[in-house]
Formats: sequence, structure tokens, C-alpha cells
Amino acid sequence: MVKTMKKLHILSLILVTLGAVFLFNRIANHKSSQHSDSGHSQNALIGGEFQLVDQKKRIRSNHDFKNKHLLVYFGYSYCPDICPTALSNISAALGKLGSKSKKIQPLFISVDPSRDTPENLNDYMENFHPSFIALTGTKEQVGQAKKAYRVYSTKVDPESSQTTEYLIDHSSIVYFMSPKGKFITHFNHETDPDEMAKSLRKFL
Repeated sequence: MVKTMKKLHILSLILVTLGAVFLFNRIANHKSSQHSDSGHSQNALIGGEFQLVDQKKRIRSNHDFKNKHLLVYFGYSYCPDICPTALSNISAALGKLGSKSKKIQPLFISVDPSRDTPENLNDYMENFHPSFIALTGTKEQVGQAKKAYRVYSTKVDPESSQTTEYLIDHSSIVYFMSPKGKFITHFNHETDPDEMAKSLRKFL
């Protein structure tokens, strides 16, 4: 069982990397294809409508965050290392911003609604920046959010279909959005907190 999970973990890392490369290339190609006088940017590709439930069991939609910049990351609480790394780096970057961090709302959106209940997310998010809002919902609601942000995720089935100890392959991108819901830039889960904070300051 241990060997199986190790193999699945390695496969998960490979697929996450490939997914990230695909999304980066898509973003780069989208930017290069735009005309300089079009008045439009990458924001047409990333972001959109969603309605989910937060870790306090409150219904949340994208309209609740119109007055703040957003740092949006998709993952799941059972993620062994990639998600904790991303959330820790976001938390550290927000800490380096000081009072300016109040202009940013960090969101963690689960791609594993069957296990990530509000109660589970409430406990999990205690490990990260206190301003984080974690979101989950039905499979359909999560699917809508994933579609809006062009997020890829798929369950990796273990050999035993009876176990709940499965991994999920998912794109690992931190999206930085404007108060108007427009895409500004993105980071990966390994972006250094100092580098992230420096980049964020330019837009605050």
C-alpha cells in the first residue's frame, strides 16, 4: 500500500508539473496573440462567476469580493506537500506586506468537495494566514469555479477502490485578480514569498 501511494504521489507531481506548463504556455500564447491597441488583457481568460460555501458554512460568491484584490489557489486539504507549500508561501507573502495585506483576500478553493467539508477546511486553514477564506461546495459548484479559472483536476484512483486515501492531480497556480475580477498575474506554488510580496506591492 505504501509503495502504491508513493507511485501515485510521483505520478501526481509529474501531472501537476505538466498541467502547470500547459497553463503557462496558454497564458503566454494568449498574451502574444493580442493587439497592443485592443484595450484587453489576459483577464478575458481567467476568472468568472462562482458560488460556494466557506469554512464557516456561509454562502460565498465572486461578488462578495469586489472591493479587494484576490489571491486564488485551487487545491485540497489532503494534498501531501504541494498545496501546503503554496498556502504557506501565500501566507508568508501576506505577512511581508504588513497593513497592505488588508487590500488582498486570499482564497483557497477545494477541488475535493467529497472530503473537504466546511468543518474539515476550518481546521485545516488554522495552519495558514488568518485572513484566508476556504471554499467548497457540490461537485457542480466546484466544477463551475474550476471552469472559470481554467483549473484542471482529476482523481488518481488507488489500487483498492475501497480506500479514501486517494490523491488528486491538479494545476497549481496562484492567481492574482483585481477588485473588478480581472486577471493581473500569477505565481506558482514554489514562488518565494519575498518575490511574491514584491510583485504584489506594485499593484496595491
